Amino acid sequence: MGMVLRAAVLMSSLFHCSAFLDLSGPSEIRGVWKESITLPCVYVPVEDLVQQSLTWSVVHDKGSGTIFRRDGSSDQVLLSEYRERLSVPKDAPGNVSLLILNLEISDRGTYTCQVTWRDSNNSLIAKEITTKLEVVKVAATKPIIRAGEPGLTLPAGASTSLTCEARGSPPISYRWFRSAPAGRAELLSTAAELAWPSLRPSDSGTYFCEAENRAGAGAVQRSDAVQLTVTDLPITATTSESGMGYPGKNETIRDFQRTGVSLYLVILIAVVCGAVVFLVISLILCIRKPKDAQVYDVKFHTSRAAASSSTCHYEEPISSTENIYVMELRENKTSEDVNKNVSDCVANPQESEYEVGDTS
Repeated sequence: MGMVLRAAVLMSSLFHCSAFLDLSGPSEIRGVWKESITLPCVYVPVEDLVQQSLTWSVVHDKGSGTIFRRDGSSDQVLLSEYRERLSVPKDAPGNVSLLILNLEISDRGTYTCQVTWRDSNNSLIAKEITTKLEVVKVAATKPIIRAGEPGLTLPAGASTSLTCEARGSPPISYRWFRSAPAGRAELLSTAAELAWPSLRPSDSGTYFCEAENRAGAGAVQRSDAVQLTVTDLPITATTSESGMGYPGKNETIRDFQRTGVSLYLVILIAVVCGAVVFLVISLILCIRKPKDAQVYDVKFHTSRAAASSSTCHYEEPISSTENIYVMELRENKTSEDVNKNVSDCVANPQESEYEVGDTS
């Protein structure tokens, strides 16, 4: 009786848990060729049950087999044709959906999601769901034109671009046109982006683009036309003093930055050159030797020969450390008179008096 009771409790527990472990996902789903798609497979986690394993398998025209397996934290992609194109979330409990990148036509088929859990009694519970995948090619949609941040009205010399965008199966080819007189259109580019590095007034005009792909059976989609305006004058913008974009005073946008920097550099160079010239002149004046030395007269007077006197000349000493006098004789005195007067000065030093005069 006890064994029957335990078996009944176990079966009730398993039935209760399995009621909360239903996998959910669509039975059919459609994907676009060359785009990505997610095959949903989710469940509500239960406290006493731990996910043990996960497998995704497929049956399609090329055959069948397991394409993805997760045991614990290890993921394996088992078919080479799906390498680098499959992933399953790891940090989302209850979400084991399969993401397929860069869909190919051969990817269409029936996919099966199977999850196995382990309960507290080490019993295993398994559930699975199947989803049929169709891969289709989608014709290009009507393209839209996106202008750069400055908008469609710009001053001459500015740079801007126009981008043509369309949805559909890749590859999508684009063409840019400019409207011409008499309803004609001038082909400008076969790229998705039309760019101008430096606008000119002649670039003003009406532009539109076209898009098509192979899935559209040759159908060409044309965008609405846009008007590009290039002005010769600076753009006048209306902003508030607080700069919040509310109506306020008019401010004229001018390109003063480049001119201001150039003027600043010219002034700086002129100031530096002037300072260098002034410094060089100052150094030259400081180290330059005077052309003419000051000449002093030294007169010797004696009590014997007051009437006759000799005058000696010497230059102001150049060095402060040497007391050297250079004697120069006047032309109106003879060498004998000078020798006599000098000897008298030496013989009677106590009676000599000096007079020093600046003759320069």
